[in-house]
Amino acid sequence: MLAFTVLAALVAINALYVAAEFASVSVPRSKIAQAAKDGSSRAAGLRAVLDDAVALDRYIAACQIGITLSSLLVGAYGQATLGPALAELLEAHLGLDSVAAVSTSAVVVILLLTALQVVLGELVPKNLALRFPTEVALFTYPPTRLSTVLYRPFIAFLNGSGLLLLKPFGLEAHGHQHIHGPEEIELLLAESRRGGALTPEAHRRLRRGLQLSRRTVHELMVPRRELEAIEVSTPTDEVVERLRTSPYSRLPVYRGSLDAVLGVVSSKDLVHLFVSEGELPPLESLVRPLPFVPETMTADRLVHYLQERRASLAIVVDEYGGVQGLISVEDVLAELLGDLADELKEPDPGPETLADGSVRLPGTMTLVDAEPWLGVRWTGATTTVGGHVVEVLGRLPEAGEEHVVDGVHVKVLDMGPTAIRWLAVRRAEGER
Repeated sequence: MLAFTVLAALVAINALYVAAEFASVSVPRSKIAQAAKDGSSRAAGLRAVLDDAVALDRYIAACQIGITLSSLLVGAYGQATLGPALAELLEAHLGLDSVAAVSTSAVVVILLLTALQVVLGELVPKNLALRFPTEVALFTYPPTRLSTVLYRPFIAFLNGSGLLLLKPFGLEAHGHQHIHGPEEIELLLAESRRGGALTPEAHRRLRRGLQLSRRTVHELMVPRRELEAIEVSTPTDEVVERLRTSPYSRLPVYRGSLDAVLGVVSSKDLVHLFVSEGELPPLESLVRPLPFVPETMTADRLVHYLQERRASLAIVVDEYGGVQGLISVEDVLAELLGDLADELKEPDPGPETLADGSVRLPGTMTLVDAEPWLGVRWTGATTTVGGHVVEVLGRLPEAGEEHVVDGVHVKVLDMGPTAIRWLAVRRAEGER
């Protein structure tokens, strides 16, 4: 009975260290900080450890030393106490000679202790720590903190040995940090949504925010063929009429062709000048210069770039300097929050479910925005659903054509001269 009691105690110690290690690296720091503010002395001590990379490294090292020592003791003590007793039973009841009995008992004891150690000493505490990280971290803090003090010489020796081994390779040891890459954060967001901590809308916005570093200006811009612009020699009264009837409050101004954009004119400037001076000067004097950005620039860099130049619009150019479109801060915000209308612009109609169950989408909708409606992820050289269909077909389709494109049944509803305006999509029968 004493042997089983000692083994149970050693497995429990191992479980405590395992739980402490997993809880320390998964506990939400905000909850510990709040508990510390509420007066919890354990939370205050644990917060000091979590906020100090060196202290956290020692804390985890103490857990690892405790796990190693308890595991070794379980094996050694189990073999010393259970092995001989089991060998005697095998000799008496199975008629094995002493060598065979000792060998068999050693294997059986190792297998039993390993199973016990893995299940009760590793898996159970790990799952508890990951499911209740705050509670487990606070519960295991006092004994683990004491272990950090007791094991300090071993920790210093082992850490020093590790540094010496890494030094010839030009590597440095880093403390344990709660650092997550974008992909890991996306997984955490997905888990939070499934767990009910985030609404679908909040999850969508946060996910899109993370993806800004991967979205390019080319994907978000208003393409050249959709630009409404004014030639610089246009008479002032015609400029006023264009701005009055335009769905936009700001229009690009060019000289000769769109590849020679001079800047932008806004209805606000025209109103201000007319009220203050009673007349309007030629259009060229009303133009505000615009910065130019490459179409490969990412959305997050674009925001910083525009902030530095105190601008809200930029002309998008390709590698040859040709104008490809116009990008604004509103386009980036729309990526996060959904479509945002210009001051005077009527909102564009969005996806619409048709009578046959298919969904009508504008051909200019980006592949990222269309993914929930498509049910699959389309990838390719293009960035819009209409462009992707044209890319797959290798030609411009005609209105009324139906095709299966990458697992999605597509019907072209309306064609423009050079692009698909509207299409209806639904999952192909064989892909459900």
